[in-house]
Amino acid sequence: MKMAVALLALVLVGCAANTAIDEFRPSAQPIALGQGERVVVLGRRDAGHYETDGDFVRCVADRIAGQGVVVVPEEAFVDALYPWFEPRTAPKGLARLAHLLEDAAVRERFQSLGVRYLIWLDGHTETRGKSGSLSCAVGPGGGGCFGFAAWDKAAAYEAVVWDVRDLAERGRVRVDSSGTSYLIGAVAPIPLLSPVKGDACAGLGGQLAAFFAEEEKR
Repeated sequence: MKMAVALLALVLVGCAANTAIDEFRPSAQPIALGQGERVVVLGRRDAGHYETDGDFVRCVADRIAGQGVVVVPEEAFVDALYPWFEPRTAPKGLARLAHLLEDAAVRERFQSLGVRYLIWLDGHTETRGKSGSLSCAVGPGGGGCFGFAAWDKAAAYEAVVWDVRDLAERGRVRVDSSGTSYLIGAVAPIPLLSPVKGDACAGLGGQLAAFFAEEEKR
């Protein structure tokens, strides 16, 4: 019994995620948002071949909004700017954004939404290093699962902050998070999951929120 408890404690410790955050910005002072100025968080996409996890993009946006920054939902922004922010046409650099803003219709839609800052989010979470095995069976006397499985998860995301009005990059934040998850078969399967993606979202969202100062606090 003591050995089982010790093993469970060891596994629980192993489930913790290791998260590192790096940032770069020209000034340590928060960006002061003017009245009516908003932020939008967009996931990088490449015409169906590549797509940043939409749930992760929404999680980061919610984290930023939770710190008092007004965030325009990604879907609302992309719909309002159709077709300029579809995967094949979205600007991948500030020069392309400047070219888009030469179009009066594009400028008008930005102004109507109040979007001053674009936050481009790029990255992924992957599973690797699977080991162990788990089997489940059902018989006349009942059923159950027996065995042990483990796998590593790693999340790597980078956010770039663009100033739409001044056509300048205001900073970058990168987060790397990794951890090991387990599935223990003890009659019923017991999942012990490492919060890799959740920790990455919390770290990245909190760091991005710190880029901005609420208007009433200026």
